[in-house]
Amino acid sequence: MQRILYFPFILLVLSFVFISCSEDSNPQFEADNFIRVYDNNQFNMRYSPLDVEQTADGGYLILASMRTDTSGASFPGVYLLKTDKYGKFLKELEVDPAFTDFVSAAPELMLIGEQYYFVCMNITTQAKLVAVSPDGDITGTTDLGLTYPMAAALDGSNIVLLSYDHANKKTVISSVAASGEVSRSAQYDLGAGGEDIVDAYIIESFLVDGRKFPYFVGRIPGSSYFFNGFTNYTLSLIFTSGGNGDDGSGNITGSILGQQDDGGMSALVPLGGGKFASARFMFKENYLLPNLSTETVANVQATDLGGLSFPEMVSNSAVKILRATVNDKPVLIYGVNTKSGQIGLLFYDEATGKLLGSHYLGFSNPYEIGSMLQTEDGGIAVSGTTYVAGRFARVCLFKFSKDELAENVKL
Repeated sequence: MQRILYFPFILLVLSFVFISCSEDSNPQFEADNFIRVYDNNQFNMRYSPLDVEQTADGGYLILASMRTDTSGASFPGVYLLKTDKYGKFLKELEVDPAFTDFVSAAPELMLIGEQYYFVCMNITTQAKLVAVSPDGDITGTTDLGLTYPMAAALDGSNIVLLSYDHANKKTVISSVAASGEVSRSAQYDLGAGGEDIVDAYIIESFLVDGRKFPYFVGRIPGSSYFFNGFTNYTLSLIFTSGGNGDDGSGNITGSILGQQDDGGMSALVPLGGGKFASARFMFKENYLLPNLSTETVANVQATDLGGLSFPEMVSNSAVKILRATVNDKPVLIYGVNTKSGQIGLLFYDEATGKLLGSHYLGFSNPYEIGSMLQTEDGGIAVSGTTYVAGRFARVCLFKFSKDELAENVKL
């Protein structure tokens, strides 16, 4: 399959200077700074990156969803892309969403030992844990006995998984080992009398073109679990011990309540000491909270948290938050989608929440955020979707060096 790769680039604040690959080009520079767009001749395919990881060989492994305009499949398929350290295409794995046991992957690629793992489901909505080699090959799958996986995150050498029990209309969090063993699960009610309405929201969010809600799950190190999902009719952030009651119900210790499906939290990263980097949305408006202090044993309304308004963001934008180090200083990087069709990167001081700078990725075609990571050389990589010719949704990968990152952060 033919692949078209755009040339390496030098990232400058609010500008791009392109250079072509030539005989006297610097290989190290090409590994430190590039942008790649992975195009192909499948015009009916649409790709949306979910996560990116840097492998031990310096290359990148990208997990994405894959949708086709002609298959009639209800759920998006699964796509894996492997590159070398220059971001150049090495191999791919496309799983047709019409006839497969691999659809609707949760947006997290997790390294345990020497294997990567992600969670998806089959076309009967049964959750599966999938093991992937650093080269991008599927090496094993395990049935989890759960349904509708929504989000996943590493918890030491285990995985904490957020899923939905459609039969009993419960939101569920579970602890899953790399072997696929589910050691415990806790259930949370959707709310008596309104289950059918919320159930419809959740099922729709798994469909190819359904509304995507900001589901996420994780654990505060040494403390409680948290998840962003539907409870009591509302998209809410729940803090919980994860312990089971006699009926399997989870113990809610605190919450940040949204506004049914019209508002709530869109991202959360624990910083320690009762602080979080977070974001929220409310009736299509977005607010960033890089220095949120909140009790995990209290119930508060998301609307009471305030936040920094960012009018450039599209309505209900996806928000990705990366903890990074720039010149030995802890920095928060927010990745958002902007109305200009670019990926906006906003840099904040982790200790104070002060804005340190901004940078915009994208040119010519529209771009949308997928995921971010800090690379082994101290730079960052950003995966995303770009629309070639304004129409064909393709995977893109930005990489810029430690020095280029530092130029954008005014310490």
